[in-house]
Amino acid sequence: MTKKKDIEVLRVTHLRGPNIWTYRPVIEAWLDIGELENFPSNLLPGLYERLTAILPGLIVHRCGVGEHGGFLERLRDGTYAGHILEHVVLELQNLAGMKTGFGKTRQIGENTGLYKMAFRTRQEQVGRAALAAGRDLLMAMINDQPYDLAATVAELTDLVESLCLGPSTANIVDAATVRKIPSIRLTDGNLVQLGHGARQRRIWTAETEQTSAIAEGIASDKDLTKSLLASCGVPVPEGELVTSAEAAWEAAQDIGLPVVVKPYDGNHGRGVSLNLMTEADVTAAYVLAARKGDSKSVIVERFIAGNEHRLLVVGKRLVAAAAGEALWVTGDGKSNIIELVDSQINTDPRRGTTEDAPLNAIAPQHGAEIILELQRQGMTAYSIPLDGQKVLIQPNGNVATDVTDQVHPQVAAMATLAARVVGLDIAGIDVVAADISRPLEEQGGAIIEVNASPGLLAHIKPAAGEPRNVGEAIVDHLFAPDEGGRMPIVGITGKHGATMASRLIAWLLQISGKKVGLSCADGLFVNGRLLPRDGFSDWESGERLLLNKNVEAGVFEASARMILTEGLAYDKCAVGVVTDVSDFEDVAEFHIASLDKLYGVLRTQVDVILPSGVAVLNAADPQVVDMADLCDGDVMFYGVDEHLAAIAAHRQDGKRVVFQRAERIVLAQGHEDVASLPLSPLVPPEAVLAAIAAGWALGLTPDLIGAGLRTFDANPKRTHH
Repeated sequence: MTKKKDIEVLRVTHLRGPNIWTYRPVIEAWLDIGELENFPSNLLPGLYERLTAILPGLIVHRCGVGEHGGFLERLRDGTYAGHILEHVVLELQNLAGMKTGFGKTRQIGENTGLYKMAFRTRQEQVGRAALAAGRDLLMAMINDQPYDLAATVAELTDLVESLCLGPSTANIVDAATVRKIPSIRLTDGNLVQLGHGARQRRIWTAETEQTSAIAEGIASDKDLTKSLLASCGVPVPEGELVTSAEAAWEAAQDIGLPVVVKPYDGNHGRGVSLNLMTEADVTAAYVLAARKGDSKSVIVERFIAGNEHRLLVVGKRLVAAAAGEALWVTGDGKSNIIELVDSQINTDPRRGTTEDAPLNAIAPQHGAEIILELQRQGMTAYSIPLDGQKVLIQPNGNVATDVTDQVHPQVAAMATLAARVVGLDIAGIDVVAADISRPLEEQGGAIIEVNASPGLLAHIKPAAGEPRNVGEAIVDHLFAPDEGGRMPIVGITGKHGATMASRLIAWLLQISGKKVGLSCADGLFVNGRLLPRDGFSDWESGERLLLNKNVEAGVFEASARMILTEGLAYDKCAVGVVTDVSDFEDVAEFHIASLDKLYGVLRTQVDVILPSGVAVLNAADPQVVDMADLCDGDVMFYGVDEHLAAIAAHRQDGKRVVFQRAERIVLAQGHEDVASLPLSPLVPPEAVLAAIAAGWALGLTPDLIGAGLRTFDANPKRTHH
């Protein structure tokens, strides 16, 4: 078989909001598959076998058949290269650890070899890299050439790990998504906004906007933390703050051996040495702790026998607990400590160097605490223990075994008290106890540390035991059960009167007492004040309103071009207005060459209406009327003529409508007129009707709407305040 020419990628667009394909961000690629238009998969010998051998995960792709193995059935029966590429790209993202499932491919015209292909991606750069790699892989399989899948997956995995949210933050965002709370990533790191406008909350991994800087300062001062805890009756180990190795040994003798030495201002267990018995050990531990901390101050405290536990407190309750365990190796008379650790500890599949590995890989030649521990046993990382000799590597390895259900209520109460004493809303409480299921007092246990911004991974992905949905607890802490983080959003699309209608809707909301953001063809406004666009795209301008903590309601105009090139700026809206489906000339370059195709674009505005929301539709445009069936919420029709078929039928069903009668605007429900308002002479009637209907859909009273009509300035002066 002759070598086939590469699939050509003509255009790649990242649609960052709801779009013609789906509610979520996707990458849309325009493809020219060239001569492959004449070669569906069933006419490419061996392709099925090669592709399923290199990507066995394709078996779970459901595809249009809608069931497990659906895509492979299509591949066997014959499908085209654009569609195959879609599934290859999705599978590469899955293999790299970024789970995605949605994709669609549609031909442009007939027998042209041109396709639009869209696939879900959670991060644009990863998606673009997967697209390029997917094309190379597919062409290699078509032409029966070798392909290094492992190298590709490794590169994509590195991208995912460096560019996507960390597992702890992702767990919180996923929990918010389950509650239908929208999220916006604010930086390349883990700073995320949950909710919109004035109803938002911010998180930074396990810190929230309710996490006090004073509390964080107290938590990082280990000595102050201990004295505050002790004053409130929380059991803490006796200890002393020292600034020299000599003073450390004196303190150790005063407190009584064995002791623990740790940095005064450290965290995450760095620089901590346990169970120290000799002056040499204490001196070495002091040097390590002073180096690991941010000052020369070091804490020496009584060593408490038992296992280390990490208790996670969110708000006023304990939500998860994990226990650590000592790590040992057993000598064989031939291998050194490094080799024994690699063969006996690091072979555990749960251990790794990446952020999502539940346990850390151990490097005894580099870990200062391990080097000290080995020195105390008269060894180094290169020592060769005797056959059968047990060597302690870490007194408490990763705290990663779930023990949430075993925590005694009194221990849980002490942990939550400790978090409150320090002032943290989310805290990792380190407890040493022989038995976490018994009160601390009766076993000599103690709380040894209170940590701000605690790691969540040990609870989300414990090395053993039941995973805990700590993200859900954090979201429930930030949002009351009846809070969804959403402000009222009105989306409006269409060609005629949409800009004027959006301005009038914003004015109605403003005089109702809300601070209103407006993004429309006339500019970007907050409470009527024109903001500079600063070179932002329509989508970016809209997002600025969602980020603004002052904004209590938003009105967003979206053109067909914006939907096709960027997607909507928000995920869902309370009210969606469609004025008309009438002009596709300015989107002809996107192969939108008929009213039916334009309908497919503008329907996006109705698709994103919340189930509790309302579609406001122009009863005079048959294609807009057809969108009523797509709405998950209620529908309200408006029109200049009360006898329009859609209005008459809607009234027959007892539903709400807005129409013009003589020189008045009538708001009606069923056959009953609810209110009658004078028509504004300065604004086109259709724009007024659309705005009044949207205001009514938002719960504004006819009296307030009437006041808004009387005071609306249709031609304001364009000044920046």
